[in-house]
Amino acid sequence: MTSTTTGLCVFACVFGAAALAMLVRNALPQHHLSADTKDLVKLSMGLVATMAALVLGLLVASAKGSYDTQKDEMVRMAGKVAFLDRMLAHYGPEAAEARAGLHRALEVAMTRIWPESKLPAEQLGPTAADGEAVFDLLHNLAPQTEAQRSRKEQALALAADVGQMRWLLFEQAGSSISTPLLVTVVLWLALIFFSFGLFAPSNSTAVATLLVAALSVSGAIFLILELDQPFSGLIRISSQPMLNALGQLGR
Repeated sequence: MTSTTTGLCVFACVFGAAALAMLVRNALPQHHLSADTKDLVKLSMGLVATMAALVLGLLVASAKGSYDTQKDEMVRMAGKVAFLDRMLAHYGPEAAEARAGLHRALEVAMTRIWPESKLPAEQLGPTAADGEAVFDLLHNLAPQTEAQRSRKEQALALAADVGQMRWLLFEQAGSSISTPLLVTVVLWLALIFFSFGLFAPSNSTAVATLLVAALSVSGAIFLILELDQPFSGLIRISSQPMLNALGQLGR
């Protein structure tokens, strides 16, 4: 289920709960709507609202933390790739094949992560699809001088770091949001809106207020789910750092 669909479902649940309460109110005996009952409902729902606010804050912090972590990792990986290419450039012309392999691997990685940045078909051949081939090309380098040996070791260390970060991003692709926790928050919000509708006056201003409030809380859930999917949706990590690194390769 996409974040947009989930957001719409949350809106339907919370606003539907308020609308249902307005209908139920007409069927309740008058003593169920007394001032004492209203005060008790307000106190009870105040407690539920506090818990919902705390859990919503935790969900936002978790999603934002995961988003920022992956964004920082992507920026650092772009910097390491660009530096690896410069290291190979200083190694000498013998590293030209490894530099070309690094260029192809980065192009393929970008196409997989950001499908909208499609590359020409000839740049997506079988040799480009295997990013680990860069390791083999680096290992095959035969340094002739101490400087070349030092640069080969540094290049291998950088390539290992890039590969590790690539797999780390792959493992982090799953959701960081607990589904049972999210469902619990939505149920709490539905209860809160049910209490709102139970004592709300039957006029357009009250309905419009409940509508705006329902849109706000469902929008918050939508943003949480969008942040939890950093490489898809509306709030996605920019490909600009990788594009900048790609523009520097081979120079």
